[in-house]
Amino acid sequence: MSRKALITVAHANEDDTSASHSQPGAARSIEFAPLGLYQLPTAAADLVLLGDLTGRYAVGSYSKLGPDRRTVVRRQDRQGAADHGHRITAAIACHVARLGGTVDQLTRLLMHPDHEGGRLARTIALRSGQARAYDYVHRVWTNACTAVSSTVVVESRQHAHEDLAALRGRIETTAWIGRRRHTALRILRAHMNFAEKAGGRQHAASERQTAEEAGVSRQTLRYVYEAVLKPLGWLRRLRVGHGTEGSVWYLGDGPEQSSRSLSRIRTTQCPPDQALGEWSNSETSLTADVDSTVIGRLMAHDAFAHRGLGSSALVVIGALHSRPDQTVTELIVTASVSRATAYRTLHRLAANGLVLRTDQVWALAPGALEGFGIGQPPGDADPEVQPAQGWNDISNRYGTTGTAAHRKALHADERAVYRAALKQRAEHRNKATVVVRNGQYVLVPAPRADEIPVEWRGPGGAVLDPTTGRIDPEWRVASDGRLILITPADRRSHDELVATHAAAVLEGRSAA
Repeated sequence: MSRKALITVAHANEDDTSASHSQPGAARSIEFAPLGLYQLPTAAADLVLLGDLTGRYAVGSYSKLGPDRRTVVRRQDRQGAADHGHRITAAIACHVARLGGTVDQLTRLLMHPDHEGGRLARTIALRSGQARAYDYVHRVWTNACTAVSSTVVVESRQHAHEDLAALRGRIETTAWIGRRRHTALRILRAHMNFAEKAGGRQHAASERQTAEEAGVSRQTLRYVYEAVLKPLGWLRRLRVGHGTEGSVWYLGDGPEQSSRSLSRIRTTQCPPDQALGEWSNSETSLTADVDSTVIGRLMAHDAFAHRGLGSSALVVIGALHSRPDQTVTELIVTASVSRATAYRTLHRLAANGLVLRTDQVWALAPGALEGFGIGQPPGDADPEVQPAQGWNDISNRYGTTGTAAHRKALHADERAVYRAALKQRAEHRNKATVVVRNGQYVLVPAPRADEIPVEWRGPGGAVLDPTTGRIDPEWRVASDGRLILITPADRRSHDELVATHAAAVLEGRSAA
């Protein structure tokens, strides 16, 4: 049967269900407003009706990090299937939330017997009862509504590029105050580069990859993640990477309120108070404005390392490239630096011939973006000015040459050691036990931890306590020799247990 026919049949069944709820005796007829598969996007309809056929939501579901947070451990099949099903359920909930649906409509889609995407919710209902299944769907719905309200809907590739361009403009007009936030701007710009290559806000990047792109160390990267970018809402880690896979990140919009007022509070130039009738100056009309594209292109050079020109030189160059010919007072706001930092950075750039001064106005030299400085006119020659001959020349002057190469070599060694450890772990096998039978070596399978020894089994499936030798009434032995715990909390009826057994047998046959 084709997908169109399946959707037609499922929609017909939904109409029948909706009609049954719309009878006079139905108390919740308003909550079950029609939301059929035909109203969902194609990808969402396929996910609801057919399940995860491509395995998109299975990545990382059947493995996890070990107790040491380094090695990868395989999950049990039941845990992996539950995680896989939860991701499918969460994706369906996000689709319904984006369409303005309700939790009852989501429950109706998941509980439909012909919808493969709701297998986990129906399994919970069979194993633990309808109440637990409804509670689980409500929790998933709450998280989906929170995620949808904090993300941006991207309908096409063009829309994705427009969204990234708007985000880049927001980043460039935000005041990044202090050395720590200047470093945060470099790291965020590195994630912007990855997002532009990925075609959207969601992208994959490892810590080493981001550190090399931004030109910072991994220690600094982790500190800025936790101190600036994550708390302020610029970055959100969706999935932690392990093995050979990097972490999955999502770019946010940052804080809702702009921090431009903090820029003037922490500098020597305080904004005038209109209530006191104070005068206005150029700082009150300007906002932070840097060219992050220039920053992203230059930040990996050794010249902008920690003991070189530094991050403050990056933001000053970005501000002068965005708005040429600025005074120091204007740079205080556009570059989000203090007056002392502005003078110190401009003097450092001028010593390499990268900026030129005309009266009180500063501008970039013609070849500044390539690292080539320009000398002073013959009449105003300054002996301290030595025009740079490229970024390598500047890094040689400050002794930072080879910083990026050393960092890449260190990261390459760390990757090689980590992959060798993963390979060694994958090849590790327990020592096999063999016995000689009729002159042949026969492999003895390793005992399972959840199987019951023969001496513990009693008559009729009962379990004998190895300490007392008496029958333990809370335990039973299944047909496969594994323990079954019977507790007072297990209040399932006989019909539910039979349905659970039938579903397990069907699932086992399907897997086989």
